[in-house]
Amino acid sequence: MSEVYITDAVRTPIGRYRGSLASVRADHLGAHVLDALLVRNRGLDVGDVDDVVFGCVTQVGEQSANIARTSVLGAGWPDSIPGLTIDRKCSSGEVAVHVGAGLIAAGSASVVVAGGAENMSRVRMGGNRDVYGEAFGWLASERCELTSQGEAAERLADKWQLTRTQLDQFAVASHARAAAAAENGYFQSEIVPVPVASLMEKSWDQPAPESFSEDETIRPGSNVEKLATLQTSFREDGCLTAGNSSQISDGAAALLLASKAACERYDLRPRARVVSFVTVGSDPTLMLTGPITATRTVLAKSGLSIDDIDLFEVNEAFSSVPLVWQKELGVETEKLNVNGGAIALGHPLGASGARIMTSMLNELERRGARYGLQAICCAGGMGTATVIERL
Repeated sequence: MSEVYITDAVRTPIGRYRGSLASVRADHLGAHVLDALLVRNRGLDVGDVDDVVFGCVTQVGEQSANIARTSVLGAGWPDSIPGLTIDRKCSSGEVAVHVGAGLIAAGSASVVVAGGAENMSRVRMGGNRDVYGEAFGWLASERCELTSQGEAAERLADKWQLTRTQLDQFAVASHARAAAAAENGYFQSEIVPVPVASLMEKSWDQPAPESFSEDETIRPGSNVEKLATLQTSFREDGCLTAGNSSQISDGAAALLLASKAACERYDLRPRARVVSFVTVGSDPTLMLTGPITATRTVLAKSGLSIDDIDLFEVNEAFSSVPLVWQKELGVETEKLNVNGGAIALGHPLGASGARIMTSMLNELERRGARYGLQAICCAGGMGTATVIERL
């Protein structure tokens, strides 16, 4: 099997709900990150790309019709380049990388762009259920106790005895870390500013910026006292609020994957090697414990231990998810989500897995560290994980 390398990775700045990216369709954001990769890798001709794989969760309306393909066409890339859009819920952007890496490892492709795009301001989360009905049929409902993700997050807090204060403290730390990273310029090398005025929907009749270049989801002044005043979102007597859960947001991200031969042929610099990746099923009722099993499984496949990993990224769908993961695996706080996560940086569903990998790669390079591991929980009871090695 061929080795698979990440040669570049970019993302848009993340727009808050109904914020600076609300006027830009997700496939236009996808087209923008595709073009950004070409601009940054001038040794590669667009015709050398074998496939584009994108994640997108709410595939309805303007996010339907295979958003990877419409992004390719919107970017003006040759119509000979195919596109594949996948939905593995919150890990869709990460699994797009898995699919692209698998194509290259199997020898079916040499160069693949993998990532994701989602505009939650324009296409409402769960909007596909308005068209297609409830998420689960009666067979699944009879055989499993199927809860909402919010209720599942509350059950994690119950089972692992997490308090509201602990969840809020984690959220405050996420914002503080992201704010420090932004202030220190850590995200600059991965963010490609979005020329909103030239990409916005023609019918948009509200104010929009000419250009958008910085994440607008980060709240540097967040504190536990302020978060304690928020109403709970899922249970009247619960712990989860809008403040300690991921933010609804807009964005896109893309990674350029290549074989060793393609790196040499097109003068691409391998920045990281894809070591191993997995998707696992988990308890569909607790639903959000998948990253625990996925982490253990991907480490076993890679022949590495927890102690070998320099940086961990566990998606902050809710504060309880990374906190429970941390309790189970014993990872020190200094290695986990070091520049903040989805609570501070937002969670544009189909793009998040690729955004996380992009940020993890850049932080590995900034620190001169070797191994990074990311893990994401998925609706329905699944988890994904990926290990990359900085080169």
